[in-house]
Amino acid sequence: MSAKRAAGGGRKGAKPAAQAAAPPGLRATPVEALTPLDAAAELAALAAEIAHHDRAYYEHDAPETSDADYDALRQRNAAIEARFPELVRPDSPSKRIGAAPAAGFAKVRHLRPMLSLDNAFDAADFTEFEARLRRFLGLPAAEPVAFAAEPKIDGLSINLRYEQGAFVQGATRGDGIEGEDVTRNLLTLPDLPRTLKGHAPALIEIRGEVFMQRADFLALNAEQEKAGRPPFANPRNAAAGSLRQLDPRVTAARPLSLFAYALGEASERVAGSHHEFLRRLEGWGFRVNPISHLCADGAAAAAFQEEMARRRPGLGYDIDGVVYKVDRLDWQERLGFVGRAPRWAIAWKFPAEQARTRLERIEIQVGRTGALTPVAILAPVNVGGVIVSRATLHNEDEIARKDVREGDMVILQRAGDVIPQILGVVAEERPKGAMPFVFPDRCPVCASHAVRDAGEAVRRCTGGLTCPAQVRERLRHFVSRNAFDIEGLGEKHIEAFFDAGLIASPADIFRLHAREAEIAAREGWGAASAANLVRAIEARRSVPLDRFIFALGIRRIGEQNARRLARHYGSYAAWRAAMEAAQMVGSEARSDLGSIAGFGEEIIAELLQFFAEPNNRRAVDDLAALVRVEDAPAAPAAAGSAVAGKTVVFTGTLSTMTRPEAKARAEALGAKVTDSVSARTDFVVVGEDAGSKARKAAELGVRTLSEAEWRALAGIE
Repeated sequence: MSAKRAAGGGRKGAKPAAQAAAPPGLRATPVEALTPLDAAAELAALAAEIAHHDRAYYEHDAPETSDADYDALRQRNAAIEARFPELVRPDSPSKRIGAAPAAGFAKVRHLRPMLSLDNAFDAADFTEFEARLRRFLGLPAAEPVAFAAEPKIDGLSINLRYEQGAFVQGATRGDGIEGEDVTRNLLTLPDLPRTLKGHAPALIEIRGEVFMQRADFLALNAEQEKAGRPPFANPRNAAAGSLRQLDPRVTAARPLSLFAYALGEASERVAGSHHEFLRRLEGWGFRVNPISHLCADGAAAAAFQEEMARRRPGLGYDIDGVVYKVDRLDWQERLGFVGRAPRWAIAWKFPAEQARTRLERIEIQVGRTGALTPVAILAPVNVGGVIVSRATLHNEDEIARKDVREGDMVILQRAGDVIPQILGVVAEERPKGAMPFVFPDRCPVCASHAVRDAGEAVRRCTGGLTCPAQVRERLRHFVSRNAFDIEGLGEKHIEAFFDAGLIASPADIFRLHAREAEIAAREGWGAASAANLVRAIEARRSVPLDRFIFALGIRRIGEQNARRLARHYGSYAAWRAAMEAAQMVGSEARSDLGSIAGFGEEIIAELLQFFAEPNNRRAVDDLAALVRVEDAPAAPAAAGSAVAGKTVVFTGTLSTMTRPEAKARAEALGAKVTDSVSARTDFVVVGEDAGSKARKAAELGVRTLSEAEWRALAGIE
C-alpha cells in the first residue's frame, strides 16, 4: 500500500512547534527560535533541495537520499511554514505532489487527485493529528475514533480505472493530478484483476502500490550483475523502473507485486468504512495487505506502531512506516483535504538512520530571491541504503552554532527519509589547521554586495534582476510544472537560452517563435525539436489566472495564495487594477486585500512591494500583452450551488459544525470565504456570541444568515 515518497511530507504534518523541526537527535535551530529572516532563508534552501530530490526520485527513478532523509526535510519545511505561514514560497514543497509525468508515456488525468500524506514521527505527532481531526469534527473526548492501519510500502503508487467491472486504464501518480499511462505494463502483473468479481460500480478508481519483494529484488540484481548491467539501488527503484518500461515485455519479465489499498472516484458508494472497503477489494479479486489492521482508538494505533517496528525486519518487503486513516468514510468526507494532503490520514514513519563522513568543502548557492544558502559537499556515504553527497547548512548562524569547518568529520541524519542534515561534528577528528568558515559578503555569481538585514539570518544578493542566478531561477520557476508548464523548456534550455541572450524575461519566452530558425541551428536542436518547442510555447499562450499569478514568483504568493487571489478578483484586469489601486494607503482596494482569507500584513506587503517597482509592472504588462489570461472558474464542486461565487464571512460559534469545517464546506461549494466584512460581502453567517463582524454587517447593509438559514441556502443536509 502506501502513499509513496511525496506522500511522505506535508505542509501541516509533523510537529507544530520547535520539535517538529528536529527529529530525535537532530541538533538544529528550534523552529520557535527562528527569526522571520532565518525562516525565509531555510525555506529557500529546503525548496531547492527537495525539488532536486523529487526530480531524481520521480522522473529518473534514481533517488539520492533515503526516504527518511527526504521526509526529514519535508518535516522541517512543514514546521517552519506552520509557524511562518506568511513565508510560504511559490515553489514550496508543501504545494507539490511528486513530479511532472516523464516523457515517453501518454498523460492521464486522474478523476480524483492522488494526493499525498502528512507525516508523524512519534506518538506526540500522532496525538496532535488525532486532536486536530477531533477539533475539526467537534467530537467529544469520550467518542472513540477508529483507525485503519496499513504498512507503508515503498513502491510506486498507481491508479486503476474500471468501467462496468473491466480494467480499462492504469496510471502512475505523477504530480497527483496527471500521471503516466502504464496500462499495457500493468496488464502483465499477475496480481491485477482484469475484471472485478461480483457487483461493482459502473465507474471506479482503485489505488494501489506496485512493489518488489526483497527476495525477488535480490534475484533480479543477481541477474543484472550476471548480464553486466548495473544493479538497482533498492526495491523501490527496481519496481518503479520495471513498471515504467516502454516495452511491456521487460515489465512482464520482472517480479512485481501489487497491493490495493484506496478508493479514488466511484459512481456509487461502496462501503461505510475503510476496513469494509478493503474487504470489498478482496471480494473483487485484489490482493490486500494481510497485515492491515483496524485500531479501535489512538492507543491501539500506538501499540500497532510498536508491533510493526518489531516485525519490520522480518517482512518480505520494505516499509518505512504505517499509514493510519480515519476508518469512517463519512468522517473522511467531512474532514476533506488541506493543501496537498487529506486531514483524515497520516503516515507514521520509523526513526531515521545516521552516518559519518568527511565534509570536503562548503559551497554557496544563490536562490531565486537572492538568498545565499550554504551547502555541504560531502565524501559520498551510504545512509540507510542511499548514497548522500550533499547536505544543507541552512545559514551562516547555523554554521557558526555547530562550528562546522571544511575538512571536518560530520554526523549526518536522514530523518523521515528526507534531505540529509548535519547533526554536528566529531571534534576529536578535526584536521589540524581547519579554520572557521567565513561567509562571503559578496554574491558568488555576480559579485554584488550580499547584505544581511538586521534581525535576519539570511544574506541576500543586492543584484536583483541583474544577477544571473536570480534571473535564471525566476525563469525556471516561470516555466515549471505548476506555473506555465512549458514542456521541453527545462533547466538546461533556460540556462542555455539565457546565456545566449535569447531570453531575459518571461515575456521573451513568447517571442521565441520569431527565433525558431536560430534555435534550430543550435547544437543538439534541429528543425523538428525547435518546432516542437515553439508549439509547446504556443500551447501555453492561454493560462489560468492563478497560474499566471503564481508564475510571477512573488514572495509569499504560493499556489494556494495565487488561487485565493484569482478567485477573489476573478479576472486579470480586475486583479491588475486592484494591485495598482492598492498602492494608495487607506484605499478601498487595500482594505479589500485584507479581507482575503489567510492574507496577513506580510503577504499584502509583498504584493504591494512587487507592484510598487516599475520594472515589475512593466514586466507583468509585457507578459500579459503576449498571453491570454483566463478568468478564474467557480470551484468544480459548485455546479448548481446557490452560494457559488458568493463572498461569505462566518462569525460566532456554530452548533452543527466547527468553524473550519464550515469554511471548508463553503469553499467546496464555490463560495469565497473571507475573514473580514466589507461592502463586497454577500452573506455573514452568524453563530452564537457573534461580535463586531455582525455589527459591521448591519452597518453596511450586508445580509446576515443564521446557521440554519445558511445550511438551507447552501443545500447542506
